[in-house]
Amino acid sequence: MAHASAVIFDVGNVLYHWHPRNLYRRLIDDDQALEAFVRDVVNEEWHFQHDAGRSFAETAVELTERFPQHADLIAAWGPRFNESLSGPVDGMLDIVRELDAAGVPLFAITNFSAEFFPPFRDTQAEIFDRFRDIVVSGEERLVKPDPAIYRLALDRFGLTPQQAVFVDDNPANIAASSAMGIDSVLFTTAPAFRAHLVQVGLLA
Repeated sequence: MAHASAVIFDVGNVLYHWHPRNLYRRLIDDDQALEAFVRDVVNEEWHFQHDAGRSFAETAVELTERFPQHADLIAAWGPRFNESLSGPVDGMLDIVRELDAAGVPLFAITNFSAEFFPPFRDTQAEIFDRFRDIVVSGEERLVKPDPAIYRLALDRFGLTPQQAVFVDDNPANIAASSAMGIDSVLFTTAPAFRAHLVQVGLLA
C-alpha cells in the first residue's frame, strides 16, 4: 500500500486569511453597514462565481445593476482584491517551509479567480515558489467540491490518492476528497495539522 508522500494545500483560510470584510472595513466606517454589505452585496456566494471562472467585469455589471447605490464599492473589488487577504494563518507558512526543507513535494488546489490569483501569488512568491503545481479553479472552470477538480489535480500532480495528504477548511471539500481515498484533514490549527503530518511520517 502506498504511503503519503506529498501534501496538497488549500489556500484561502488555510495558508492566508480571506474574507470580503477585510477589504470593506477600510471603505465602510459603520459596522452595521459593513456587515449588511458583505452579507447582501459583495458576499461569498457572489464571489464564488469568480472562482468558477466568470470575470469580474461580468459580475460587477450585474451586481451594480442590482445595487446601483453601491457602484463605487463594488468597483473596488477588482483592483483591491488583494486587500481581502489579511495575512498568513498562524504557523502554516512555517509548515510549508519545513515540508519543503524536508523535500516533501508541495501542491495546492484552490478555489480562486483566474484574474485574482496571479497578482496575489506574485506578492507571496517566497511561499508559492516552493509549490510544484497549483490548480486554480477559475483557470480550470472546476470548483471544489466537484470530484472532477481532484481527479484533474491528481493527474497533473502525478499522484495516486493514497500518496497525498490534503488540507482544507471547508467540510464539503474534505468530504469530497476523502471519498476519493485521499487522506483529508479538516483544517483547525497549524499545530493540529503538523501533528497529523508527524503521524503519517512526513515530518519528524
